[in-house]
Amino acid sequence: MRRRLAPAALLLPFALLLTACGGNASAGTGTDGSGSVTLDVGDQKGGSEAILRAAGELEHLHYKIKWSTFTSGPPLLEAVNAKAVDIGGVGNTPPVFAAGAGSKITVVAAWHGTSRGDTILVPNDSPLTRPQQLKGRSIAVAQGSSAHYQLVASLKAAGLSLADVKVKYLQPADALAAFTSGKVDAWAVWDPYTSQILQGRQGRVLTTGDGITNGLTFQVAAPAALDDPKKAAAVKDYLARLRRATAWVHDHQEEWAKVWSKDTGLPYDVALASVKRTNSTRIAVAIDKPLVASEQRIADAFSALKLIPRKLDFADFVDRRFNGDLPPSTTPGKG
Repeated sequence: MRRRLAPAALLLPFALLLTACGGNASAGTGTDGSGSVTLDVGDQKGGSEAILRAAGELEHLHYKIKWSTFTSGPPLLEAVNAKAVDIGGVGNTPPVFAAGAGSKITVVAAWHGTSRGDTILVPNDSPLTRPQQLKGRSIAVAQGSSAHYQLVASLKAAGLSLADVKVKYLQPADALAAFTSGKVDAWAVWDPYTSQILQGRQGRVLTTGDGITNGLTFQVAAPAALDDPKKAAAVKDYLARLRRATAWVHDHQEEWAKVWSKDTGLPYDVALASVKRTNSTRIAVAIDKPLVASEQRIADAFSALKLIPRKLDFADFVDRRFNGDLPPSTTPGKG
């Protein structure tokens, strides 16, 4: 019989990895490829680099990729705005906050998947059984992350607002510690944290983002990089490789979970659960009018809450040149 890891042992490796990255800081993770052009790529642990490496898509690179790892989307986009990163992967909400703050960013690629891994979690012994009972409760969430909008939208669906709950803005490593030590009543978060908590028997799902959020993830670039013909060519090649790698994941879930587990320090069963629930469902889609409209609704929601300083037109922050013959953004993710 396979020995079951104790919850503390399950949670520790990934938490340590995230803590090592620093609250909002990045950590360099090396360089791939060769050539005179260097593409500075921002990533999150177990993200684009792990997928590309597992799928063999980092071979025969005629430019260099310099990797930097971030704890979540908002600090990654701060680096894009500062031109410290040329391109990086984030969820559906960080670009809205960055654009609202006047950052120089451009969405250049999108993927659509399920939102089952986007959850509001509660401890196993919590008395809460439905979202309406969150009123007056403390909820941890990373400000400006995809989970932030999921929380806003989930509360609205339950007839509540942010004013009805006690929001604790915490980056994932700190939120994980607060959740597992009982310092917050709930945690709005994404995979692999969802799988980490569930596999560790440290909590349960109160509600998911299915039917609540748009299930989109993005690659966001610095306009200065796109204005450089050589870097723009590298971006085009990088996106093509990332699309192939993402498609590869669906047909090689166990293989990729092994690589991802090794890369993050997550136990294999946690990595595989996250792959099946979230990562393998993603398909590359076009940046089109429905996508822009969906993101505009997120922007309008945060503008109405005065959580971003100004109204914005999300269409001003997209570049469709890399769409190719991709399917519409409304195409369902893989089951």
